[in-house]
Parts: sequence; C-alpha cells; structure tokens
Amino acid sequence: MAKTVPGTEPGIEYLKTDINGYRTHYLKSGAGQPVVLLHGGASDSRDWLETMEYLSDSYTLYAPDLIGFGQNERNRDGYYLSEFSDFILEFMDTLGLQSPFLVGHSFGGRVALDIALQNPERLRKLVLADAAGLGKVSRFGTVILTGFWVIRKLFRIRQPYPTFLASEGDDPDWACMEKLPDIKTPTLLIWKRHDLYLPLSIARRAASLIPDARLRVIPGFGHAPHGRTVEEFNKHLKEFLDEL
Repeated sequence: MAKTVPGTEPGIEYLKTDINGYRTHYLKSGAGQPVVLLHGGASDSRDWLETMEYLSDSYTLYAPDLIGFGQNERNRDGYYLSEFSDFILEFMDTLGLQSPFLVGHSFGGRVALDIALQNPERLRKLVLADAAGLGKVSRFGTVILTGFWVIRKLFRIRQPYPTFLASEGDDPDWACMEKLPDIKTPTLLIWKRHDLYLPLSIARRAASLIPDARLRVIPGFGHAPHGRTVEEFNKHLKEFLDEL
C-alpha cells in the first residue's frame, strides 16, 4: 500500500480533545463499532494510518497519542504504567466509547494488557501485537535499545518516549505472566516470527496461558507486524474483529 503524507489521508481526521484538562491528540476514521489502537514506545498515533484506512469501512477507528508521546505534552518527571491505562480509560469515557475492541503494539500492548486485567468489563476483545509485558526483552534487543538511546542522547535528539517510572519491586520489563490466566477477554496475539526484542516463544507461552486466546504468526524479521507486513496483519485483525 502506498504511503501518503500525514494529514492528507482520505477519511482520517486529526483531532484534539481535553481529558481531565490534558490536551490530547488523536486520529479518527470510519463508521461502526469502536476500535482503539495503541501505538508502541517509539512511535505515535500515525503508526496506525494504514490499518485505519483498511478497517474504516467496517469500524470506527481511534488512535490516540499516549500521554507524553507524539503531539501530546510530556511531563518531565515521567509516568507510571497505571497512568497510561487510566489515560486510555478516560479517553474512552470522554468519547463515549462503549466496549471497544482494544489493539496494542509493543508498549501499547502492555497498556492494553493492564486495562484487560484491571477492567475486563470495559472491553469487547483484545489484540496484542508483539506486546511488551509477556516476557523479558532479549539481550540483543536490550543492546539495540540502549544503543538508540545513547545515540539520541549524544546528538541531542529528543527521545520519542517519556520517562517510565516504576514502584519499588516492579518488574523492569513490566512482566505479568502470572496474571495472564486471569484475562477473560477474547484475545488475539499477532507476532513476527523473528522478533529481535520479544521472541516468538513469549507469545506462544502467553497464548497457552490466556484462557480464550489464539496466536497468528507473520513470517519475517521485525518488531512491528503492522509495519512492512501490514496487509497480512490487517487481514488477521479484521478476521478476529468480525467474529461474533
């Protein structure tokens, strides 16, 4: 699918709203049941443009910038995981989204997991794309992430993500494997076969622990199945959302 200049995609609105006094940027398109799309830790809402175009004939798509990301303001002190999940719940309330489908990639997947664990009654279905929180980042992945951080620091390039805060005793990888059997929401995991950050074995184990879960594997290397393999990702996503 050909790329377009951000802001010129037909049918996609660039909007803002206030959430508890916090000015929030988000994208919206389509008509039908609501689908909320949560981007990863090195991206923003525009990461979902092609998926929004693909699904807009069947669903209403909402892709917010998470707090501290994209066009949203950033608190220099940082944020706890619970602040991100509370933000999305407030986003849903502000826009009147009842039982939406929730889709999360990477860090956005961890936020989605937190909502599914704490507020399962708020969701219709859950989709996790190479999601954080299901296991530890590989050693090689840690080296890559650290390298990117150092390069941006040396060249004074703004980090694409805010500071992540943790309470005493919290797992640095936000791992929540022991809680997965408590997820009651129908769940789809979509994973790249060769994810250098979060290996496929993590997804296989998670799919076996979540009671109502299935796993779809997309061939190739990468951490974002909705990136270069967007057509296959969109196909799996739509099939899952369409099921009664």
